[in-house]
Amino acid sequence: MDGKGIRIENLTKRYGSGDTAVDALKNVNMRVMPGEVVGLIGPSGSGKSTLLKSLGAVIEPTAGRMVLGDEVIYDNGWKVRDIRALRRDRIGFVFQAPYLIPFLDVTDNVALPAMLAGTSNSEARRRARELLQALDVDHRAAAMPSQLSGGEQQRVAIARGLVNHPPVILADEPTAPLDSERALAVIRILNEMARKFETAVIVVTHDEKIIPTFRRIYNIRDGVTYEEQGEGRAFA
Repeated sequence: MDGKGIRIENLTKRYGSGDTAVDALKNVNMRVMPGEVVGLIGPSGSGKSTLLKSLGAVIEPTAGRMVLGDEVIYDNGWKVRDIRALRRDRIGFVFQAPYLIPFLDVTDNVALPAMLAGTSNSEARRRARELLQALDVDHRAAAMPSQLSGGEQQRVAIARGLVNHPPVILADEPTAPLDSERALAVIRILNEMARKFETAVIVVTHDEKIIPTFRRIYNIRDGVTYEEQGEGRAFA
């Protein structure tokens, strides 16, 4: 995978034991390449949240294998010593709400994860400004979150997710509160950033406005994923 992207093999998550055991994930397989944006869809209770939390190292699977970049991070048990550092440094998160820190300006909101990862303040802010420019919000670099529009806040949140140059970004319903025009703009940005930084992006969504934009889709039902070819029509 050329050192980037994400791959999972036969991933299982079981809650409980014995007669009350429930398999939320059943031998799930998924591969997302560098520069690719895929959709993850499915009804409520299908296993989307469990899969996203497993991919984000928020919960521990029961069995299977996960490869992040060129490193096996899980193989029937975690293979990395510091799970918090893994989440902080190598996995980018974009949520339905931007969750910007209200008392930090835009630049420091973006730079903070890099600073926490041990990057110097000057280098972290340089990366932040570069990303803000790429996302066309560099003119808001000194603004506070309360001064931003909803679309600007989401762009800043995307920049924050990219600041540590992670192999993968997990986007959880990033367009849910947006109208069609802004939703498509966010997906267009994620595609552009994925290509620019060779990041694998997984978008969990119920949003029918953006589903036609994906070239590949993983549909999860009852804990099992089914790969489908998407239309990809917005970015053909």
